[in-house]
Amino acid sequence: MTLRYGEVERAARVLHVTVQPLGVREPEDIDEALSTMSRERPDALFLVSDALTNINRKRILDFAATHHIPAMYEFSYYVRDGGLMSYGPTMDDMFQRAAIYVDKILKGAKPGELSVEQPTRYYLLVNLQTAKTLDLTLPQPLLLRADEVIQ
Repeated sequence: MTLRYGEVERAARVLHVTVQPLGVREPEDIDEALSTMSRERPDALFLVSDALTNINRKRILDFAATHHIPAMYEFSYYVRDGGLMSYGPTMDDMFQRAAIYVDKILKGAKPGELSVEQPTRYYLLVNLQTAKTLDLTLPQPLLLRADEVIQ
């Protein structure tokens, strides 16, 4: 279990919703997860991203669209590729922070002595085309809070 998933579970308890974890560690796990969601259709999907889900994101996005499952993602590129919404840091911000770490190490800092940093800015993106496809009307306050609304 990842720290990010742990936070999803914690939030679910506060919101009184049930989370059904469908962990994917191997490529064939994606087939099983999609099959499970076909049999036991969820009300919504939240994808905790990793290398495997990123590589298979088109397949996951297509599944959510085909099955009319509203889905939220951690990174904006899922929304730009057709996902409903995302809330998380940008890869640009994360790469900039990584470059600062590399610079410090190249200048002699010991990696084990560098502090761990979390993103300080999170971005909300909403794809209205996807919302329309899912027959969803998103609340105006949500759209006003979004950093970007894709028409």
